[in-house]
Amino acid sequence: MEWKDVLKRYLVFVLGLYFLSAGIVLIVRSTLGTTPISSVNYVLSLNTPLTLGTCTFIINMVLIAGQFWLVRGNRSRQDIVEILLQIPFSFIFSAFIDVNMALASDLHPSGYGSAMALLLIGCIVQSVGVVLELKPRVAMMSAEAFVKYASHRYSKEFGQFKVYFDVTLVTLAVLLSLAFRQSIEGVREGSLIAACLTGYIVTFLNQKIMTRKTLYKLVPALKG
Repeated sequence: MEWKDVLKRYLVFVLGLYFLSAGIVLIVRSTLGTTPISSVNYVLSLNTPLTLGTCTFIINMVLIAGQFWLVRGNRSRQDIVEILLQIPFSFIFSAFIDVNMALASDLHPSGYGSAMALLLIGCIVQSVGVVLELKPRVAMMSAEAFVKYASHRYSKEFGQFKVYFDVTLVTLAVLLSLAFRQSIEGVREGSLIAACLTGYIVTFLNQKIMTRKTLYKLVPALKG
């Protein structure tokens, strides 16, 4: 594969990160909670001087360190490269989150209906990001990679371990919120809706809208 094709694949991946970050920010701005993967980051950002992007980067670094621990004693050169590659992409993703938080700073839903609409738009935008992130097959973000290595380590199915992982994050976010403010913030009905809807939207986009054939026409490099 030529370097231009590789570059195009990475550009599509980075575009996916932008949409993913934008979707997360829209869900946060809906005031109905946030996604399970961002729940701990969001609670920390609410209770510390750190931005949501900065908290996201810190948690990603923890997950990257966790991956090195999971592959201990059986790590290959490919594993090391794959894990280290997450660092610059985590930085880019975290920066995108802070940029989009600033751009959406004046976005305040006027009622529950508009908040729910904003939540659903955020789920769609986030799902577009997930599809664009997965299609190039060049890298993984730290949360998904952590689940992959953990499922391999403990001989569990990826989807099953992903549920355990998400539930653990939400539980930790609730405990942190209670510890900081003696109330639950950042985890609401929107968190459950986003968790349930995103997978279905990703599947629909992947199979009906953003198919490989469609993306190949737009970015031929993805065909390789």
